[in-house]
Amino acid sequence: MSLDREQVRKIAHLARLHITGQEADAYAGTLSRILGLIEQMNAVDTAGVAPMAHPNEAGLRLREDAVTESDQREKFQKIAPAVEAGLYLVPKVIE
Repeated sequence: MSLDREQVRKIAHLARLHITGQEADAYAGTLSRILGLIEQMNAVDTAGVAPMAHPNEAGLRLREDAVTESDQREKFQKIAPAVEAGLYLVPKVIE
């Protein structure tokens, strides 16, 4: 499909865009190439191709699950206002 200058100006008017004649010529060429590419892609037979959620249907690389920090639970519970049985005690919020 090919667009000419007047069609581009009409589209620009509908989109409430102001373009010059030189811009209309440039956009006509660019949009015509885009529409040509879409026509080529539509011509490809995709009857037996299953849709994919993502083009890279590969599994994620996972890092090793390793401890990187030391246990500081006792240190933090010493400075907490209230602790019981290893748990932080907080005021009741919902009645």
